[in-house]
Amino acid sequence: MASVPPAVIGFLDGLTRPIMRVLAPETAHRLAVNGLRVLPMSRPAADDPRLGVNAFGLTFPNPVGLAAGFDKNGEAAGAVLGLGFGFTEIGTVTPRPQGGNPRPRLFRLDADEAVINRLGFNSQGGEAVLKGLAASLPRGIVGINIGANKESPDRVADYVALIATLAPVASYFTVNISSPNTPGLRDLQQASALDDLLARVKEARDRASRGAKPIPLLVKIAPDLSLGDLDDVVGIARARRIDGMIVGNTTIMRPASLRDSARALEQGGLSGRPLFRLATRMLAETYVRVEGQFPLVGAGGIDSGAAAFAKVKAGATLLQLYTGLVFRGLKLVSAIKADLVTFLRLGRYDSLADAVGRDAAAVTAEPWPE
Repeated sequence: MASVPPAVIGFLDGLTRPIMRVLAPETAHRLAVNGLRVLPMSRPAADDPRLGVNAFGLTFPNPVGLAAGFDKNGEAAGAVLGLGFGFTEIGTVTPRPQGGNPRPRLFRLDADEAVINRLGFNSQGGEAVLKGLAASLPRGIVGINIGANKESPDRVADYVALIATLAPVASYFTVNISSPNTPGLRDLQQASALDDLLARVKEARDRASRGAKPIPLLVKIAPDLSLGDLDDVVGIARARRIDGMIVGNTTIMRPASLRDSARALEQGGLSGRPLFRLATRMLAETYVRVEGQFPLVGAGGIDSGAAAFAKVKAGATLLQLYTGLVFRGLKLVSAIKADLVTFLRLGRYDSLADAVGRDAAAVTAEPWPE
């Protein structure tokens, strides 16, 4: 796998970020994806071995991943890995192409370092994503986040179909049942619906594996679940022997601390810095319920090495970020990795795994985030 030279990353940050900030958010996003596809590459510097992670039967060079939502159709997966990410997750992919919700549907809250989106699973569809990834053959771990079409009469069948279609190019699958932008999708987090969904997607995964090593299957949940619903979700995931869970997606909550009060009224999922406390609390609550049965991926509000390490200590084996890049730039990835190594040294941890969950119990005892 090749990587983008640090000097190139620094140059691009300085050149493009002021331009991106004055463009409409979705226009800036499209330019970013297109730009990554043409970046020059060189041989990567090896990550510090203390950052290596083994999870779901996969070996990650470092724990920092790009969350789904940026590279929806897998157009820039190889380039993303070249930025120094330990893995990338594309999607959300739907079986059939769909345009998503009407524009405008993406909003920056600059004063809060946050984003609200109501994209609505805009996707080129499973067959197009399969063709693109098969042609580009990115070297590294590429997860595929899968979802249902908005007008689908059988949403569970959509997930099953995508596993069958995309199994040849997926390092792992994430079953997205937590986007707030497809009406009724979050209902799949309810106990009876979730149990049926996970039973059927596991059967599809096992069929797609054809006797080979099974493709890891993860579930992405909302940070807005009640603790009672979280009990049900974790119990079903454990009973169905799911390989991992991502905690969590965007939130429909609007913290009172938001300063951009006008844009805060926009419908959709909130991501970025204001999500950090809620998502980290839900991560810790999930960790204590999982009891080591499978690893967790921590997402939501990671914009620094300190935030990343707080996620690890709350229970995250792996990390995902996206909105932090909007406000901190491409250099954030290398900065987080360098900070993680420093925190490991200061804490006298031999590896990242030694720090996972160290603060989880303490986090669950704190007052609930407002």
